Amino acid sequence: MAYILIFSFLLFLPLTATKAVAPICVVCTAAVSAGVGFSRWLGIDDTITGLWIGALAVSVSLLTINWLTKKNIKFFGRQPLIIIFYYALLIWPLYHYNLAGHYLNKLGGVDKLILGIIIGSLAFAASLVFNEYLKKKNDNKGYFPFQKVVVSVGALLILSLALYLIYNYKLLQ
Repeated sequence: MAYILIFSFLLFLPLTATKAVAPICVVCTAAVSAGVGFSRWLGIDDTITGLWIGALAVSVSLLTINWLTKKNIKFFGRQPLIIIFYYALLIWPLYHYNLAGHYLNKLGGVDKLILGIIIGSLAFAASLVFNEYLKKKNDNKGYFPFQKVVVSVGALLILSLALYLIYNYKLLQ
């Protein structure tokens, strides 16, 4: 039941971010993709890996929605269907290959990888909205080049570092 409520919330958060955010840049998506690969390769905790996977899901969903909008491709339920598709595409293999769902890999009853995906999705969407807020305060211009990348990836890096320090000092285990 908790997963259904969490998924429902995640489904509608990117819809809000889509309305508030100009098209997502491909550089952000590439940076998030690289973060997923590096964190797994380095053996970093699943919650931190999940942060990057969640951000990737939001980024790719918004990229696809914006691409379809530019191409004037419309169909009923376009945004929710795209978001559901990408989350399913990312989460189903994690369970299928037993990377998520292990009973010893939980924090507060929620799988660490799924928890990270939730936190990462929320943080990435919030950082995009925050970037738009900053731009509006500056006559719809960024304060510096690549501000969108710095704000969104910077939020993920700060969260990753915070979780790493928490897990390293075993505050949540």
